[in-house]
Amino acid sequence: MHEFRVWAPRPSRVEIVLGERRPMRRAADGWWTYPAEEAGPGTDYAFSLDGGPPRPDPRSAFQPGGIDGPSRVVDHSAFSWADGSWRGVPLPGSVLYECHIGTFSAEGTFDGAIGHLEHLVDLGIDAIELMPVAEFSGARGWGYDGVDLFAPHHAYGGPDGLKRLIDAAHGHGLGVVLDVVYNHLGPAGNYLPEFGPYFSARYQTNWGDAVNFDGPGSDEVRRFVIDNALMWLRDYHFDGLRLDAVHAIVDDSATHILEALAAETDAMAAHLRRPLSLIAESDLNNPRFVRSRDAGGYGLAASWADEWHHALHSALTGDVSGYYEDFGPLWMLAKALRQAWVYDGIYSPHRQRVHGRPPTGLAGSQFVVSAQNHDQIGNRAAGERSAALMSDGRLRIAAALLLTSPFVPMLFQGEEWGASTPFLYFTDHSDPGLGQIVSDGRRQEFASFGWDPDNVPDPQRAETFERSRLDWSEARKEPRADLLAWHRRLIALRRDIPALTDPRLDRVQTEYDQEAGWIIVRRGPVVVASNLGARNWIFPVDPSAQLLAVSAPSVERAQRHLTLPPDTVAILNT
Repeated sequence: MHEFRVWAPRPSRVEIVLGERRPMRRAADGWWTYPAEEAGPGTDYAFSLDGGPPRPDPRSAFQPGGIDGPSRVVDHSAFSWADGSWRGVPLPGSVLYECHIGTFSAEGTFDGAIGHLEHLVDLGIDAIELMPVAEFSGARGWGYDGVDLFAPHHAYGGPDGLKRLIDAAHGHGLGVVLDVVYNHLGPAGNYLPEFGPYFSARYQTNWGDAVNFDGPGSDEVRRFVIDNALMWLRDYHFDGLRLDAVHAIVDDSATHILEALAAETDAMAAHLRRPLSLIAESDLNNPRFVRSRDAGGYGLAASWADEWHHALHSALTGDVSGYYEDFGPLWMLAKALRQAWVYDGIYSPHRQRVHGRPPTGLAGSQFVVSAQNHDQIGNRAAGERSAALMSDGRLRIAAALLLTSPFVPMLFQGEEWGASTPFLYFTDHSDPGLGQIVSDGRRQEFASFGWDPDNVPDPQRAETFERSRLDWSEARKEPRADLLAWHRRLIALRRDIPALTDPRLDRVQTEYDQEAGWIIVRRGPVVVASNLGARNWIFPVDPSAQLLAVSAPSVERAQRHLTLPPDTVAILNT
């Protein structure tokens, strides 16, 4: 027997569709119920509102036929987990690895990803960060237009496939973090407004009406989001969640939804006796997201710091287009290397206003930084990775600055070997009209940046998706195999030397010379010296200093100095 329940305060009549339509009983506070003796795990069902067409359950655990098909009952207790001894992975000191399930393996599935876990272990990764896997339109996409937030995508392998991946990852000693989207839903298959006030026209976002976190009926909407987050952590054994674009979440409640979510997550972590991390993506440079609740913050574990990427990217490539106009000089890179945020209450030319607040009192482990990620690659018209934009030497400098930073470093799939495959924006909307709108919008967006619209890949074409799939054979070939070895060496140093995982930002010092093009980072006894200039740089060193790693054999050591040719980096223990 299974009792079906749904929150639907808007319709006056709700029916459960189990082959035939059966009336549900109205319960309190907008809920409807129906006990079905014959139903159980594997039963397909839907809801009809006021006699309308069948709609998926807003809390559907599985959509085997996609966003418009029936929901399927799932018994989470039926899966046989083998990770009973897993005690989790703390975010401080960890190295993350972001991946997109559809392009990470040849199979493009959860099970396909399992085959590459050994590679991640050998590389030295601590936790995988999955791009969103909640059910979205079609078979291929980035996942940020999900609409069935409780259902792992059917084309990836559904609930059991996801559990197999996480169970295997834990068996390899790898944590798993999931990217979740609570600031908007996708344009196709979003039936939530038919059920209740999930959205509010009081606030507008880039995606239309905002999610209703503080208006009439918002109590159940807040519960919907918190229950969703707890489900991923409890029923799928995730070790944390990355919260997409929290700057687009509007909530004037006395207790912000993120604070409420963090409190319940901490309570669950205490019960499970393993750390659970919430990571915010925000461009506000506001410490409130990660400050403790006792100090008036929301109590999230960490925040993405894209400005670290922007400062690095602009310094290494010379790109000052778009939002990169706010970056470029080495003093900005030096500041990012010390505190992650560059705009901490200073004027932003791109925004034409003062932006951000100082990260006073925060630790490096409260920032996740990256030299590449899905946004910074995929939101370029041609999806170019850094390997297509800078020299091999500068790729090695980027890796060294990332993996010796006081922050939580994150690699993007294939970055470790300089993958040649792009990561493009791709979709698979079955509605031709919507697909055309997405394709045209993509071209118009990049035309405004000076790109030829004819050169912008069509997101709807299957070829765009296939071009983005990783070619794992590259990792075994030179010169990429040597770049992979460089990343492996840097992560090993990070694990071996306590100063490199020390999150105290007051122990990070930087020096630079804009004209000569060199920059130095000092972290306790460790010195990272990078030459971005056009000429050899003579860097004085103590004869007793230990040379830990160099990015190229052309770096020469004498008794009291190093000679660093252009685009090289050396790491020393003094």
